[in-house]
Amino acid sequence: MAASPRMRNAMTLFSSVDDVLCHRVRLVLAAKGVTYDMVAVDPQNPPPDLIDLNPYHSVPTLVERDQVLYAASVVSEYLDERYPHPPLMPVDPLSRARLRLAMLRIEHDWVPQVQAIQFGGRQQADAGRKRLKELLTASIPLFKASKFFLNPEMSLADCAMAPIVWRLPALDVPLPKDGKVIEDYGNRIFRNPGFARSLTPQEKNLREMPD
Repeated sequence: MAASPRMRNAMTLFSSVDDVLCHRVRLVLAAKGVTYDMVAVDPQNPPPDLIDLNPYHSVPTLVERDQVLYAASVVSEYLDERYPHPPLMPVDPLSRARLRLAMLRIEHDWVPQVQAIQFGGRQQADAGRKRLKELLTASIPLFKASKFFLNPEMSLADCAMAPIVWRLPALDVPLPKDGKVIEDYGNRIFRNPGFARSLTPQEKNLREMPD
């Protein structure tokens, strides 16, 4: 079904108010300086417009004119190509492939742990915290290797990783030993004005902004 007249006049993002995948897309939009309308969605009760536009009724869903895109990875790469400045992917094919693999790992390995903590029962949440801490510990060398995640400049991989690091205190997941490098990484991104613009009021309340 075609987008409503209101949505055809502006870019519209259907987004949950506290979700790492939606936050990922909002961070890309903020980094690009793109103006858009956000429709806050309760994933358990999607609005009729979203039901009409997206067969999976999922968020994030992006509507631009008659184009409807969903899945955070698809939307993020579309935005990076649609608005090329500043670029959020490296130029050479091998580096781009490495970052795509990293984002795939984040989406398949990290995000389910966050969701288990947020929405699962006590046993699921405890298992999610344990696994997320293991993933953080195993990734310390990657955080040490570059100023940003696997890249000297901020990239789409950081847009996927930073929303998770932002939520760690609220998820009750302490940083591992030698985790200061992760804290420093997060603060580099959190101090960027674009990160503040990416946050919903609910996400702003998850922790304090660094000085």
